[in-house]
Amino acid sequence: MSRIRLLILLLASLFFISCTKNEAPLPNVKYSMGYIGGEFDGLLLKNLLNSYLISFDLYDQKSKLEIKSSISHTSDLYITNIDNTSDRAKIETKLVINIVDKTYDCNVQTFDRNVSQFYIFADSSNYISNNKAVDKIKKENTEALVKNFINTLNSPSYECKKTDILRKKLLSIRNE
Repeated sequence: MSRIRLLILLLASLFFISCTKNEAPLPNVKYSMGYIGGEFDGLLLKNLLNSYLISFDLYDQKSKLEIKSSISHTSDLYITNIDNTSDRAKIETKLVINIVDKTYDCNVQTFDRNVSQFYIFADSSNYISNNKAVDKIKKENTEALVKNFINTLNSPSYECKKTDILRKKLLSIRNE
């Protein structure tokens, strides 16, 4: 009798396991790289984007979806207390990425995010530690924003709006 009960429980558990398995096909969306502004910081951004897209098999230079982006860093000085013993600098990084459909020349997604960090700096600009801290923070901020962007690419639904397509066609007809 106990064998029958165990077989029934095994059959029921196999049924539940087979019902919970999700084999949804992943979308086969790939991206190409367009212009990236921002000088040396833009070069760092391009290298990070390329490496992450390639590692997740999302990169194809012939893709109709093109990534265009720009990055900028700003810094501000903060004095945190009255006796001026701990001066801090805040570095804020802004990343703007547009995914453009090259077929219809329209923007299908925009990623616009900021991230910032503080560091305590030495009083003189001659100290190398200040420059090293700034470079390290810029790199960390850029990498954090790129990871955040890559995570937004999980569920793509890229279609140009019909109004955008019609507007572009009307503009091209007027220009002719």
